[in-house]
Amino acid sequence: MNFDLITSKENPLFKEIRLLQATGSKGQKARLAGGHALLEGIHLIQTWVGDPGLKTLLTSEIGLKNAEIAEAVYSHIEICPEARVFQLDSSLWDLLSDLVNAPHIAGLLDLPQSCLTPPQSISTLAGDVVILDRIQDAGNVGSILRTAAAAGFTQVLALSGCAHLWSSKVLRAGMGAHRLLNLYEGWSNQQVLSAITAPLLATTADAESDLFSLKKELLHPVAWVMGSEGQGVSEDLLAQAKGVSIPIDPRVESLNVSTAAAVCLFETVRVRRN
Repeated sequence: MNFDLITSKENPLFKEIRLLQATGSKGQKARLAGGHALLEGIHLIQTWVGDPGLKTLLTSEIGLKNAEIAEAVYSHIEICPEARVFQLDSSLWDLLSDLVNAPHIAGLLDLPQSCLTPPQSISTLAGDVVILDRIQDAGNVGSILRTAAAAGFTQVLALSGCAHLWSSKVLRAGMGAHRLLNLYEGWSNQQVLSAITAPLLATTADAESDLFSLKKELLHPVAWVMGSEGQGVSEDLLAQAKGVSIPIDPRVESLNVSTAAAVCLFETVRVRRN
């Protein structure tokens, strides 16, 4: 099977991909403007094989010699024959990926509608929610998404100031969790307080209630609020939430936010199973 060839870094698609990889607000603006996220690596591509939103695949002659990559490519176009496959000149691949020894496979995924829906158009968001309050480290954000999916929390809401949920680094850390989640981002504190119907539980070190004393609160839908790495949960959200601490050895100042999220979400799962 012959695929479209890309041999120049001046190719429009190649340029678009480079913009999608940009860090910070530049990359986020490019992803939202184009409506695409970049999937890098075989695991993420395998996660979305057969998804009609994966309309573009990119590989190389070297990539197609890898049995796992070739299987993913041919399986996807068999299920989604409208998808296009581009074969990059191998010399371009090092310019495309910032991963060392990265497998020669990537794809453009359509962003889901929930990500593109303006917050003001959503009047209520019912059920369990995980709220990310200005968490800036992409690894932490991706890890929390992976944990939320594993714990069955399918709604994640990122406030303004968070790392972009669809950046390459967050996608890699999420390890495919994005496909299992309804993701919302760019919300303000006031929009959260207006739309969330479940009671807010905010992790904070000096709360009177500790996580393992909660019983009835966790049996019903809750909105767990995870604060930024340095400042914690913002004061206006904390004022409307029940503060919850995680008991830890007093010689340790705090837990990493992704670890705290894992503890809280799986304690919620545990309580509901008993």
